[in-house]
Amino acid sequence: MKSVRIVSQGVVQVYNLNENALEFKSEGDILVGMKACGICGSDLEKVYGKYGMASARLGHEPAGEVLSIGKDVKGISKGDRVFVHHHVSCNSCHYCRHGNNTMCEYYQKSNIDPCGLADKFIVPAWNVERGGVLKLPNNLTYEQASLIEPLACCIRALNKIPFQKGDDLVIFGAGPAGIMLLNLAQLYGAGKIFVIDINNFRLEFSQKYTPDAIFINSLKENFHKIIKENTKNRGGDISIIATSSLTALSNAFEITRKGGYIILFGVPSKDSQFSLKASKLYSNEFSIVPSYAASEIETNQALKLLADGRLNLDFLITHKYALEDSPNAVICAHKALDCMKVIITTSS
Repeated sequence: MKSVRIVSQGVVQVYNLNENALEFKSEGDILVGMKACGICGSDLEKVYGKYGMASARLGHEPAGEVLSIGKDVKGISKGDRVFVHHHVSCNSCHYCRHGNNTMCEYYQKSNIDPCGLADKFIVPAWNVERGGVLKLPNNLTYEQASLIEPLACCIRALNKIPFQKGDDLVIFGAGPAGIMLLNLAQLYGAGKIFVIDINNFRLEFSQKYTPDAIFINSLKENFHKIIKENTKNRGGDISIIATSSLTALSNAFEITRKGGYIILFGVPSKDSQFSLKASKLYSNEFSIVPSYAASEIETNQALKLLADGRLNLDFLITHKYALEDSPNAVICAHKALDCMKVIITTSS
């Protein structure tokens, strides 16, 4: 069987793994054959940047078919079509009881093995027993299901603030996550939405599918002026940093209204630092809200939105690569010259 791993900065490799190495560690484990798995910004940060979180495994958006189950597994059968969440919290600790599930000390301890970018992978009993495996309805394809995890992250981000209908949003980053946030905010009843990027392809591509938003190329247009003119000189109620750019974070303080919210959604590089005058933060009552990953709570919400047809994000998938061609898929996603969401698929 094949799997993908990072061999050095900027380089990934497809390698052959002895299938016998995939052994159940408990009778609560299951084996899944991957059918589709997206490449996301955190994967690219692991490959090309300096990822600040513990896990360095690639592929955490997998959907596939259950190939075998341990004798203690309940509610899941061989042949089930499933989405698998790579991290699962305990749901009972101090953090989980306060809604901070992704801060749970167990959240990153129990991983799928070897990773989501593999022909097959084992889901440990911990994840299975705590809702990390979701059955897919027949109307949802594996490719659509690979969007569940990134959509769940977007849901969690917006759930962390007191979003009100009619709120004006500014989204920095027109990548897949930024456009998911845009579509989700529109579903929630947002007012004006501004999307800022320097990638002209992504701006023009997204505008075709979400024409009601205002797309701005910050290299060519004065986004400060455009946003202020369209919000009665207030600025956006909410700004979302859907990029790793600290420049975007700095700009957010200039175009977010007094008392507004700034969501740090994109993955900053490890040890990156940001400077801000404390008096400005205080006098304008800005709220800075980081949002890392998602829990099984949001993955269930994302699954329902997609399965019920309330959100159709199929248009985001512009490129599909076979698992064997993963190195080129990663390069494509990183360069982002003519792509949005890049996913890996298998024929088996």
